[in-house]
Amino acid sequence: MKYYKLFITLLGCLLLVSCIPTKDLIYLQNNDSSSNNQAIESVKQKPYRVQINDVLNISIKAIDSKSVEIFNANPQSQGSVSEQSIYFNGYNVDDHGNVRIPVLGNVLVLGKTVEEIRILIEEKLLKDYFTSEAGIFVLVKLAGFRYVVNGEIVSPGTKVLYQDRVNILEAIANSGDISVTGDRKDIIVMRRFPHGTETFHIDLTQGTAMNSPVYNLQPNDYIYIKPLKQKTWGTGKTGIESLSTVITLLSLATTTYLLLRN
Repeated sequence: MKYYKLFITLLGCLLLVSCIPTKDLIYLQNNDSSSNNQAIESVKQKPYRVQINDVLNISIKAIDSKSVEIFNANPQSQGSVSEQSIYFNGYNVDDHGNVRIPVLGNVLVLGKTVEEIRILIEEKLLKDYFTSEAGIFVLVKLAGFRYVVNGEIVSPGTKVLYQDRVNILEAIANSGDISVTGDRKDIIVMRRFPHGTETFHIDLTQGTAMNSPVYNLQPNDYIYIKPLKQKTWGTGKTGIESLSTVITLLSLATTTYLLLRN
């Protein structure tokens, strides 16, 4: 009877430790149980500044479209454009931080926002080539919002979204969500800056995650989701899986004992 109670106790402890609790799987939890409503707070996001190896999509238009054809090296059709064509037809930021535009030559864009680049190109055109009556219209965009996600995610790899802003929850959803064995409490985001790469940590199970500087991603961010301890233990993600593992081990131990005894 003594050994039976000890066995039940050990079995219960194993099931409790090996199972992944529901609270570790829910995003943006509100720990304040006294109120279901939270004040709306604005999420601050600094504008992205162009870095080396970025690809820009630059389009120059005017009332007389023929007058600006020479400035558009790779005019694109109105139909759908593939990621490959954007890469080859876009303007790559070289190691010196320049993009090479027809007629205008090298334009320094490193460290500037897309809006600052747009104004810079427009001013150059109006100063040297056109008057205000030409109706010059310049459009500058990043050639897709690119990021990398790896680790305990359903679909890891390099992803590209064609939108200006992406938060980390959108990026994770676009990659098929974090697997059950992924650690949502300590997600690592590595971000490139002109001075080097910085590493950030964010807990997506807390509502305060929206105040993190990496909640809103920047192009070229690297997201890594660490595995939970339950994965390395191999006992199972749920109570049923853990119980099945224990029963299998007990059956193996019983069979071994009987064979050795006989």
